[in-house]
Amino acid sequence: MEKIFENNRKWVAEKLKNDKNYFKKLALGQKPRYLFIGCSDSRVPANDVCGTGPGEMFVHRNIANVVVNTDMNMLSVLQYAVEVLGVQDVIVCGHYGCGGVKAAMGDQQYGLIDNWLRNIKDIMPRYQDELQDMQDEDARWRRLVELNVLEQVNNLYKTTIVQNALNAGKPLRLHGLVYDIANGILKDTKWTTEDFKHYAEVYHLTIDNYNNESTEELPREEPEVQRV
Repeated sequence: MEKIFENNRKWVAEKLKNDKNYFKKLALGQKPRYLFIGCSDSRVPANDVCGTGPGEMFVHRNIANVVVNTDMNMLSVLQYAVEVLGVQDVIVCGHYGCGGVKAAMGDQQYGLIDNWLRNIKDIMPRYQDELQDMQDEDARWRRLVELNVLEQVNNLYKTTIVQNALNAGKPLRLHGLVYDIANGILKDTKWTTEDFKHYAEVYHLTIDNYNNESTEELPREEPEVQRV
């Protein structure tokens, strides 16, 4: 742990060197524009991947970036981010080489985590024809990573938290991204609401007033800091 403390001291010194009020400004509060729902994989640090600094991105991570309607942890993060912090963009970010997705593709049992991975296994029958036609296992793995992201954004869209925000006219946008660890590039899956038109009545979904192409950004107040 001494290495951790040493790194922390160096980091603090570097931040204060560039801005002596850096931590005073952070302590005043947060107003992030983004919520990042990503995988717990240690190779996918949200702020580094997206080039954001402290205070710019609210983050939730779990195995294989899954959005489950019974996960009170994820739902609490989502509600706080949308209703209290007023985030405008919610990102579900998967990554190629995801161990959780790989495990879901096989039939080996791993223990408790098998119950979590079932959320990914349940996706596979919907795309069975497409996945079975792919002879290359790595290509099939990469494709399932992408499909998992799309399905998790679908799950996000169906939450009452997102629907209530849209019905209230908030400029909330959803995005499905895939991070390629091999080159550091983010890929946009181009998620849309097109597939939801058949389910709008069942889930009471807002379709017509959703605009994922909007770039509108609400005014964001900068914290005032007394100079010393």
